[in-house]
Amino acid sequence: MPRPVTMTYHIAPTPAAVAQAAAQLFTSVAIKAVEARGLARIAISGGTTPKAMFALLADPAQPFVKQVPWDKLDLYWVDERCVPPDHADSNYRMTKEALLSKVPLSTERIHRMEGELEPEVAAARYESIIRNSFKLEGAETPTFDLILLGMGDDGHTASLFPHTEAINDMTHIVVANHVPQKDTWRITLTWPVINQGREVVFLIEGAAKAQVLHDVLFGPYQPDTYPSQIIRPASGRLTLLLDAAAAAKLPAPADSTSTGTLELR
Repeated sequence: MPRPVTMTYHIAPTPAAVAQAAAQLFTSVAIKAVEARGLARIAISGGTTPKAMFALLADPAQPFVKQVPWDKLDLYWVDERCVPPDHADSNYRMTKEALLSKVPLSTERIHRMEGELEPEVAAARYESIIRNSFKLEGAETPTFDLILLGMGDDGHTASLFPHTEAINDMTHIVVANHVPQKDTWRITLTWPVINQGREVVFLIEGAAKAQVLHDVLFGPYQPDTYPSQIIRPASGRLTLLLDAAAAAKLPAPADSTSTGTLELR
């Protein structure tokens, strides 16, 4: 049975407003993590919405670039395509162009997935990187301060695609996942690791996501079909940042604000 969680969803009028809210959240979590533990560990995803957020974080006209404690921030990836880091499809390349090349984040704090390697090798190396940087022992798993996720119009998240082997992996931190529907391999954090995050946040935009988001939240629990359903953080909290189009099939917030809550059972 899935773990019950309280889901809070924030509805912004436009994708630009979602990116602004995401940049504010990224900054706030980083600051609070450094205050609490002296270090912020954040895992990011690729896609259009994070790209807009990264641009805001790096924009000197915005406050974020001066507020984020870059010298105490370790950056990781949720998933990666199995391509070289300079490839147009690389999540790392997108992040480098939009953010990393413009902010004072040192290279030793940037932990990329090596998509140019054989998938199983890349996954094993990334798990080793995480184990070493978090100083994990035995079966310990990492606790990221923030994990930013997207959701595909097929209900996938990270690189946990419908009816793929990674959905069943509960022992590794990182796995290589063959995605037959795209005829490709991906590298991804496993869902137990994602669920261990202190803050787990979905960024979802567009009318094409409205129906699948409704099905993920209100339909039968079928994580093989809708892998996003398996994201139920151990903290008991899940956050969604949505634009109005993606939120079209959700209940309107009760008090006429832009924020609603649902109990997922």
